Amino acid sequence: MAGPLSDRLKACYDQWIETRGQSSETWMAILADRIEFRSIAMGDPHGAAFTGPRSERSEIKSYFDGLLAEWEMVAFRIDHYIEDGDMVAAVGWNAWRNKATGKLFESPKVDIWRFEGDKVVAFSEFYDTAKIFAHETAQRRALLRNRHPSTIGFVKIEEPASDPAIGKRFLR
Repeated sequence: MAGPLSDRLKACYDQWIETRGQSSETWMAILADRIEFRSIAMGDPHGAAFTGPRSERSEIKSYFDGLLAEWEMVAFRIDHYIEDGDMVAAVGWNAWRNKATGKLFESPKVDIWRFEGDKVVAFSEFYDTAKIFAHETAQRRALLRNRHPSTIGFVKIEEPASDPAIGKRFLR
């Protein structure tokens, strides 16, 4: 169900899509000075360092700068707006090209917005992080081939492998 907050976001998304991501000022204009800004990648240094959490409007510009430095928008759409009180979920799909590798990233996308009055005080975005992390540089992959994982899940590399075959087993 759409409403006035959804309409406001739709205008911002329309501008974002029309400019292929070159309209960060549109987003900045609707943000409160204090905001809980989160991306599912949470600033992972191995594929999405620019996505770290932020709590001040003044910090958000670095998110857009990092996104646009590493990625070029290919396509973006919002299929549904779901509004309930002060919250809006924008459900859609996006595609970006990694500027370093030239590879295409495509994923469903869900953005959750919370308003106080006419300003956004909380934002969370969700997308396929495995596909983002697949765009790591060849240099990072070469480093991984010479190490073994010391944790499961998000692989954290700390110790050199005593047996080079160990790293190869985990990286296939």
